[in-house]
Amino acid sequence: MTLDLNFAALWPVLAPAFAALAVLVLDVIIPRAHAAYLWLAAAGLVGGAVMTIPSITQASGDSTGAFCLPSGHCLYAASSLTGGLQLLALGSALVVLVLTWSDWASAGRGDRTSAPSVVLVALFLAATAGVAAVPAARDLGTLLVALELATLPVVGLVALERRASRHPGAVAGAVSLLTTSLVSFALLALGAALWVAATGSALLDPVAAAAAAAVPEQAALLLLAAVFVLAGLGFKLSAVPFHAWTPLTYATAPLPVTTFLAGTSKVAALGGMIVLVQALAGTSGFALVAVAVLAALTMTLGNAMALRQDNLVNLLAWSAIAQAGWLMLPLASLSSRAVHAAGGYLAVYVVATVLAFVVVIAVARRPGGGVTLADHTALARRQPLTAAALGLALLTLAGLPPAIIGLVAKVVVLRPVAADGTWWLLIVATLNIALGIAVYVRWLSALMARSGDDEGWERVVPAAVSADSEPTMSGDAASDPAGDADATTVLPTTEPTGARVTTAEPGATAVAGQSAYAMPWTHRVLIAVLALLLLAGSIAPVGIF
Repeated sequence: MTLDLNFAALWPVLAPAFAALAVLVLDVIIPRAHAAYLWLAAAGLVGGAVMTIPSITQASGDSTGAFCLPSGHCLYAASSLTGGLQLLALGSALVVLVLTWSDWASAGRGDRTSAPSVVLVALFLAATAGVAAVPAARDLGTLLVALELATLPVVGLVALERRASRHPGAVAGAVSLLTTSLVSFALLALGAALWVAATGSALLDPVAAAAAAAVPEQAALLLLAAVFVLAGLGFKLSAVPFHAWTPLTYATAPLPVTTFLAGTSKVAALGGMIVLVQALAGTSGFALVAVAVLAALTMTLGNAMALRQDNLVNLLAWSAIAQAGWLMLPLASLSSRAVHAAGGYLAVYVVATVLAFVVVIAVARRPGGGVTLADHTALARRQPLTAAALGLALLTLAGLPPAIIGLVAKVVVLRPVAADGTWWLLIVATLNIALGIAVYVRWLSALMARSGDDEGWERVVPAAVSADSEPTMSGDAASDPAGDADATTVLPTTEPTGARVTTAEPGATAVAGQSAYAMPWTHRVLIAVLALLLLAGSIAPVGIF
């Protein structure tokens, strides 16, 4: 038996994988080239993203295969939807890389709680390669390996928290994620065995599944297989009742790694679920009742718990659970439109959630900052542009104008449910729209609140000011080619006579007598780019779905 390899179709997966290998080889040749590791990682992610263009530009219904058998079945197939999901994964991973740049560049050869830079970058790239491979998997072996490759390296990234004070909690979060991953893999493996027993093949082939569904004995095995695989993927997607790891891991992991879990990793989870639903397209749809029940439970519990959170990381964790319900919602319908609706909603969710996390990280890293609602009180008055970007992300997640893209996304995912006449699910989703609005409006009201006490808020000033004293930068900011995501620019608390301090954002309020902080330019660029993506989608949302 021969395989048609067609490596050209594999480049979105191979680019980050080869970058990880190149980083490890470079560490052997030049052990202290820490910045080079990051540049190699960036090149791998950008290269992989560029190589998704041929897949994205394909006609609807076409796909490019790799590892194709003589029978014509391929173990890897990239359609336009697959290419879009891969681009989303690689793009969100690039945002995370920028957020972690200064931390990983200064990690050096590692310390008591942190691994060397080369290990962190290699784990990150390996996980990204796994995420990119999942949506294109067309057999059980590829799907299982890709899912675990997307998950297990992240366990290491969660555990390797650099701050010693947070390290024990990070280890607890990593153990929770690892335990969940092992249980998930066990369910997936059991489901895979049942699938092979029912269909006689390890291929995720709709024709084989339809033939098995026509035989009562095989149909029972196929149903069990679908339920077990769905449960295993539910862990990855944070679907209820497989969600318990999410709040703990999000709260204890380094914030950029939490961003990776909330954004990039969700591409793998939904990609796997789309692969399963497409394989079941030839059946009667009996297994998809479980998808509908999971979607209803997930969005309801997620929104209800998010309403109770004052810690914004916990709020975003429960929000991610609620949004997982929305991602599964259209998959309760067996149609091509439903699959594309889920993919489009995922794109909107990832951009909005990553933008929210970037702002949370930026606010948390200023002197005296934190991740509670109180830390964001009156942010619209003090940092209006940053608050406007965050507000756009929250309105998108809530599905409220002027973030039209969020509203369109919710309408699009509801259409397949309404077309199928699943009215009970439509009612649950409608009620959850109101719950979700309450979650995000609560945060928005904190942004726009008028605080009578400015104590504890720093002035926002640029890194360069026309004063007699030169600003000093902590850490390795001066040598960081991409900007320091952690470094703070510290100015004298007593201003020289005649010095003029310029606020970093038009309209921002400066408070005298406080240590000043300038948001890193990398954060500003990320916030601007992500906000512009949401604005562009709100102006012309049709091409996304």
